[in-house]
Amino acid sequence: MKFVLFKKSLEEGAAPIYLFEGEEEYFKERGEEMLKERFLQEPSLNFCSFRGETLKGAALSELAAAAQAYPFLSEKRIVKVTDLHPSEREFAAYLQEYFRNPQPSTVLLIVNGGGKAKGFDLKKAPNVTYVDCSKADDETVLRWIFTRFRRAGVRCDTESCERILRYCLADMSRVASETEKLIAFAGENGEVTARDVDEVVYRDTDFKIYEMTDAIGKGNAGKYMTVLRELSEKGMDETAVLNSLGFYFKNLFDIASLSKTDAETAQLLGMREYAVKMSRRQADGLGRKRVAELYMRIVRALDDVKSGRLSPQGALLAVNARMLFGAAQGA
Repeated sequence: MKFVLFKKSLEEGAAPIYLFEGEEEYFKERGEEMLKERFLQEPSLNFCSFRGETLKGAALSELAAAAQAYPFLSEKRIVKVTDLHPSEREFAAYLQEYFRNPQPSTVLLIVNGGGKAKGFDLKKAPNVTYVDCSKADDETVLRWIFTRFRRAGVRCDTESCERILRYCLADMSRVASETEKLIAFAGENGEVTARDVDEVVYRDTDFKIYEMTDAIGKGNAGKYMTVLRELSEKGMDETAVLNSLGFYFKNLFDIASLSKTDAETAQLLGMREYAVKMSRRQADGLGRKRVAELYMRIVRALDDVKSGRLSPQGALLAVNARMLFGAAQGA
């Protein structure tokens, strides 16, 4: 099931075994919190956790034994295990019997990352409830922001919700954190405006680099230098800025070179789909040739710093000049 359906499913009680799998840490953390809030009266006595990478061979029997234990002064006992990837042989020897006949008063919570992993596919095991914790699409995140404000009794229009999404690059952990900050800022029965979002929400470093790149495309040197100054005030030195620009422009070049959908590109590059969509728009605006030229200029500047040919300050000045005036000079 999608994570958005998980909370509703708890109204009917807990499943004996959950498999939370995907890249979105917020969903996994929030899911664990929901289970504890709903079913644990004495968490210190009825919760234990294991690291899957330490459970090899016969050690897996320790997990099964912990799950078989009864709760103490609580409706349920929760046994959590992270990164559990047993081989088919290990599963059959040490876990299969428990999965076939799980302890009714125990919730076995398996929390795995995204991507393909070697080993037995736990989604195929008996009595497993799979909760998809992959990255949410933009519409789902926007709906979450709007709903959270509404439940807190705070008014927030669509434009302001979209700004939160953009500034946090659709990262649910950051979206949740910044939304809570805005709720506290607005107060009960308050209102959040676009100006409030601009003042309160910390924009990701990646988003600041996005703003600088956007300024390049629009020929807005003032905006470029303003954002650069903001990064400096946040403690980023010239080398850190150059590294961030280099990483960003490498992604722009890769995105411009790949003839794939945003979702496929995001998976290949390990990015969020929303960030790919924003970057593709920039890459198309600058043109692949210009993106490649700027990327190589940043790489050369970093090489010049490493070799001692330029100071970090001088290298950044050279990159800034090429970013803002290179196209006009025919560079």
